[in-house]
Amino acid sequence: MVDSVQCVVVGAGVVGLAVARALALRGREVLVLEAEAAVGTQTSARSSEVIHAGIYYPPGSLKARLCVQGSAMLYDYCARRQVPHRRCGKLIVATSARQTEALQAVAARAQANGVHDLQWLGAAAAHRLEPALQCHAALLSPGTGIIDSHALMLALQADLQQHGAMVVLNTKVVQLDATRGALRLRTQEGAELAANLVVNAAGLHAPALARRTPGLPPALVPRAFHAKGSYFACGARVPFSHLIYPLPEAAGLGVHLTLDLAGRARFGPDVQWVDSPDDLQVDGERALGFYAEVRRYWPALPDGALLPNYAGMRPKISGPGEPAADFLIQGPSAHGLPGLVNLFGIESPGLTSCLALGECVAALPGVADAR
Repeated sequence: MVDSVQCVVVGAGVVGLAVARALALRGREVLVLEAEAAVGTQTSARSSEVIHAGIYYPPGSLKARLCVQGSAMLYDYCARRQVPHRRCGKLIVATSARQTEALQAVAARAQANGVHDLQWLGAAAAHRLEPALQCHAALLSPGTGIIDSHALMLALQADLQQHGAMVVLNTKVVQLDATRGALRLRTQEGAELAANLVVNAAGLHAPALARRTPGLPPALVPRAFHAKGSYFACGARVPFSHLIYPLPEAAGLGVHLTLDLAGRARFGPDVQWVDSPDDLQVDGERALGFYAEVRRYWPALPDGALLPNYAGMRPKISGPGEPAADFLIQGPSAHGLPGLVNLFGIESPGLTSCLALGECVAALPGVADAR
């Protein structure tokens, strides 16, 4: 006999936990299946831990809408649940006169997205705020912050468990069958489970799981691309109190300076397209490129100061040279399979957007009424 449950969320990263929490708060019976031995050990554990304001994303996109909504929700949640965070602000910098027009375009896009608190700073004003900074102009985003992502995930897990949901670790889902009425999941150990609703929140592995889903048209499953981002710590004192971001690159946000809640600085991530999501070793030779990028806005970075730290992997569904894809929330109305939701390409700002993503999934047609 196959066991059954109302709802299964595959993946216990920050987004999977937020989705499970949203469902549990609505009184649903929820099981979260996680392949690893702890929650949030992959993409969620290897980010910049930044609460984004919603500045960069195309107006009208899910990334823009859910980031702006999610940022407000996340600050409120952190205050209520005492999750460590700080609204430290960030500076987006133009390091030459020719970048000024591009910086103005960033400001216009932010305004279109509903981010209305940006402040334009000339070189002198930026220097007064951050004396070690070199730039031609800057945008100050006071709504940008930093967060302890691990504490956030533990709070989300505690919430969902308090409402009767359960997280099961060391349980890898290898196939999802959508051809026999109720959705059926099979784990690596051979166990089977039937569910009325399945949310594929497997992050880096979400497209692969979707391809192992009989009944789901292969044309609806995007190709997975893996954009590795390496981070370097700094062995010298870093004289900044704000996050410092250069103008965005095509596949990322540039080699930026972020701070953790203890005040430690790190630089990154860069963008390196790789074949395997498990390619997480930091190549120390990449520091050579970091020095050149960082010295555009911090010329005083000492030689030999950058130390390999860690690497993360962006779960992209757009490849090199392509415009960055939006979040893809693929529910029953898209593929015709009752009770199945695939979450593809949930890269940055996924952490900021997690609570809004949870609400969005829970309200999807075919999800709210799946019992």
